[in-house]
Amino acid sequence: MSEGPILFAIEDGIATITLNRPDSGNTLNQELADGLVDVARQCRDDAAIRCVVVRARGKLFCGGGDISGFSGAGDDLSGFLSKLAGAANEAAGIFLTMPKPMITLVHGPAAGYGLSLAIMGDYVLCTDKAHFTAAYGGIGLTPDGGMSWLLPKLVGMRQAQRMVIGNERITATEAVAIGLATRVVSTDDIEAEGAALATRLVSMPVRAIGTSRSLLIAGSASDLVAHLAQEVVAISQAGAAGEAKEGVSAFLDRRKPDFRGV
Repeated sequence: MSEGPILFAIEDGIATITLNRPDSGNTLNQELADGLVDVARQCRDDAAIRCVVVRARGKLFCGGGDISGFSGAGDDLSGFLSKLAGAANEAAGIFLTMPKPMITLVHGPAAGYGLSLAIMGDYVLCTDKAHFTAAYGGIGLTPDGGMSWLLPKLVGMRQAQRMVIGNERITATEAVAIGLATRVVSTDDIEAEGAALATRLVSMPVRAIGTSRSLLIAGSASDLVAHLAQEVVAISQAGAAGEAKEGVSAFLDRRKPDFRGV
């Protein structure tokens, strides 16, 4: 790991991304946004990476945009935000569509883009110190990071309106209840639980999981008949791959499948 706004490490098929601006609440500046694009691309493209974990240092998971830097834009705040959100959203697009599972460990507050990043995970583990706030309305801005697309799909339009339009804060317990997070774990256990979950996921058929991620995302927007056809194509393609052959053989042989070996 090298010091910077993002720490990045790969070990045993697990890529760990750590937001590393703790003194600034891990808020998003251009350097951090550009760094997210770089690590997202690597996570997507590196075949050795089978699972991605996103975590953060400090008290906050991510406080959203670094508002202290906005004033430096002067009269060109529009251009400043276009560049910042452009990079942040490029990273979001990669994380949401990469063919690998993603876990987010939300140990503290997540606001603005931090909320968007938190809910990108296929598994969102949070502690009771975490809470979730859209925050944009408080400073006269609108959502980024895919929030306005993903949030209603996770929690429904009425809950999304509470959060984005009403700017209501959601506790960790409520986040689980409404489908924003997967489960609440203790502060002492979140890293260990995240590691155990990642270890389980890397042993699973990651290519098939990646296709399943795509189907879940596409299913929220596509026509039913077209989506049914897409499922047929996906499962037939999966059947031709080594993961399915290994899975079927292992089932018939009554042994644990070795998906990492195919």
